[in-house]
Amino acid sequence: MARTLQFLLLLSATLLLAQTVYAEAATCSDCFIHSRAAYYPSSDENGTDTGRCGYGSFGATLNGGDVSAVSDLYRDGVGCGACYQVRCTNNNYCSDNGVTVVITDHGSSHNTDFILSRRAFGRMAQTTDAAASLLALGVVDIEYRRVSCTYPNKNITIKIDESSDYPYYLGFVIWYQQGRRDITAVQLCEAQNLACKLLDRSNGAVWTTNSPPSGPLSLRMLFSDEDGDETWVVPVNNIPNDWKAGQTHDTGVQVNS
Repeated sequence: MARTLQFLLLLSATLLLAQTVYAEAATCSDCFIHSRAAYYPSSDENGTDTGRCGYGSFGATLNGGDVSAVSDLYRDGVGCGACYQVRCTNNNYCSDNGVTVVITDHGSSHNTDFILSRRAFGRMAQTTDAAASLLALGVVDIEYRRVSCTYPNKNITIKIDESSDYPYYLGFVIWYQQGRRDITAVQLCEAQNLACKLLDRSNGAVWTTNSPPSGPLSLRMLFSDEDGDETWVVPVNNIPNDWKAGQTHDTGVQVNS
């Protein structure tokens, strides 16, 4: 009887410990997750200018070219603009810090979560020679975690899509998304009477409307974190009344967390 009681107590303690570890792992936003990474087969060191996030040529050089495509982390475009610390796990080649990349595209290869630019893939290494060895491997084991995006001296900026047609259709992509929260909704408001309409996420980080409000336009962006907290951010600067396709507009705000 005593041994049975001891066994039950030990089993109960083991289950409680396992539940605690699982709960901590499930809620640990700073914990590393194990996966695999490849790199773009192009000889270009930077990312692609045709990424699914809609950044165009800007997406190839964003963050100095340390960018990546992702599979599940793309999240139907919500993951565009998010930053991740990615480090490979081979002690012979890989540095402790790895590289911080920005998500600009959607894709997977060889059961990977990340397809890095060649530049970013090599920057996981300790030395130039180690980088060459990593590139020769092509696919490596990694661990990653979400981190805050930081763009010194840069405000959140919008780029009017080239297909926009004043005043009938407006589309734009959001550049320099900061912090570690997602932009989950965008409203466009008439600056004078604040009549607002919710925009559609048409492609990655591209937001569109077939009937933009008239007059100078005020933007509102909803930032959401993994705990479900949401904050509307209203830029300082408005979009001018006579906006044109291809223009960029500095919102005048930074959102750091």
